[in-house]
Order: sequence, then C-alpha cells, then structure tokens
Amino acid sequence: MLDHLTRPLVDPLLNKMATTLHQKKVRANQVTFLAFSAGLLAMILIALGHSLLGLALFALNRILDGLDGALARCDRTTMAGGYLDIVFDFIIYSGIVLSFALFDQSLALVAAFVLFSFVGTGSSFLAMAIFADRVQPAPVSPQPKSFYFLGGLTEGTETMLFIAAICLIPSFFNLFGVIFGLLCCLTTYTRIHQSYYTLKAGEPK
Repeated sequence: MLDHLTRPLVDPLLNKMATTLHQKKVRANQVTFLAFSAGLLAMILIALGHSLLGLALFALNRILDGLDGALARCDRTTMAGGYLDIVFDFIIYSGIVLSFALFDQSLALVAAFVLFSFVGTGSSFLAMAIFADRVQPAPVSPQPKSFYFLGGLTEGTETMLFIAAICLIPSFFNLFGVIFGLLCCLTTYTRIHQSYYTLKAGEPK
C-alpha cells in the first residue's frame, strides 16, 4: 500500500548508486547474493537474541535488494535475476519471523500465524505472476520488473516496517504479529478477488 509513496523517494538515490557501480563493472547478481548473505546473518543474530544488530543487517539487506534491481536496469533485467530476487525476499522475510520463534518459544504460535499469512500473500502474488502475461493486465509498478507485480495492503514497505518494529520492541512481537498477520490475510483476500476476476475476464469467449 505504501510502496507507491516510498519508491519515488528511494529510487533516485538507488539509481545514482547503481550507475556508479555499473561503471565499476559490478554485476546485479553479485549484489543480490550479498544482500541474501546479509539477510541470513540478520536471521542468525536475531535467533541469538541480538535483534538490534539483526535489524541493522536486515536494513542492509533491503538497501542491497533495491540496489540490485536498479543495477540490473542499468544493463537489462533478466528472468534469472528476477527469480533470485523474489525467492530470496520470501526466504528472508519468513526467516526473520522464524528467528524470533527460535529465540523465544513463547512467540512460536504468533510466528506460525504470521508465516501462514505470508503463504497467503506470497502464493496469491506469485500465482498471478504466472498467468499475468496471458491476460496482460495494466502494469502496477512504476519500475520495469522481471515479473508482474501485484500490489496489496501489505507490500514490501509494510513488511519492512513490521520487521523493524519487532526488532526494536521484541516484547510487542505477539501484538504486532497478530495485527500484521491479519492485514496479510486481508491482502490475500483482495489479491485473490482481483486476480480471479481479472483472469476470468481474460478467458477466451
């Protein structure tokens, strides 16, 4: 929901950084794997109880994740690069939540609910991406991407804010988790509704 507000603020800086890196022959996939490594380290730190350090590594992960796409657009986006980008994102998002459950088992039930809600948002997002090229729906992202990007109430910005909140105030994990999980469930419903009727309208008559 907030991505369309944050992207215009962040993209110019990322594009400038990407231009510099492109001139130095840095490849987008190199940045993608560096971002993934930072995210994995964030997961480990949080599982060990170092949530603030984990948040710092997660922030680095998010910056690099935005940078690799900008860097790819300096040359050309690829299906392989787009695939890695979305898969690594889902692994890190869900892994951060899992790390809190590993650190404190009293958080496990809510963590499971959040992961359940992630399955809904992720599957509704990716399933539509599979079929989108057959019905050619209107683009929903201002930046060119390697796959159809279906929006919703909880997108990247909201997920980052949720993870920042639980890292800064771990004692509120259960409250924040229930609220965010419910919002993700609502997002899943709206995506299914939108996608179903878009695809139905695109069926041959």
